[in-house]
Amino acid sequence: MSDTAIVTARRWGLATPILALLGAGISGYLAYVKLSATQAVCLGLGECEAVQNSPYSVILGIPISILGLLSYLAIIALWWWSQDEQRPYADLAPMLSFGIILFGFLYSAYLTYLELFVLKAICPWCVASAILMTVLVFISARQALTSAS
Repeated sequence: MSDTAIVTARRWGLATPILALLGAGISGYLAYVKLSATQAVCLGLGECEAVQNSPYSVILGIPISILGLLSYLAIIALWWWSQDEQRPYADLAPMLSFGIILFGFLYSAYLTYLELFVLKAICPWCVASAILMTVLVFISARQALTSAS
């Protein structure tokens, strides 16, 4: 691998934990809002309360934001695990991370559909998380394909 390719791989590799950390911050904030029954700060950019209080904001009694937080933390943990090739199954971590991210991306697309066409209300925090998942799905696909070859 050339020096340029190594630098590019490292740059993209660092994008994953940085974006996942941002996603964890957003999900953590939304989990706090949901669990503390406070109002989300939307700055007049959307209708966070309508989205946060909708029946789609929980699955089996668990707030979606907590599931999102756990997903982002799992992505960070898998990235960290993959950084040392000596760790058992480190080579499988990018593929597992891609699976989590792909599911998160598809579920975010579903939730965005619900916001737009069912609830007719937008939560900017949710949109930001969906954007992060969209970027992550492309980065992780590249990393998974690279690790598989």
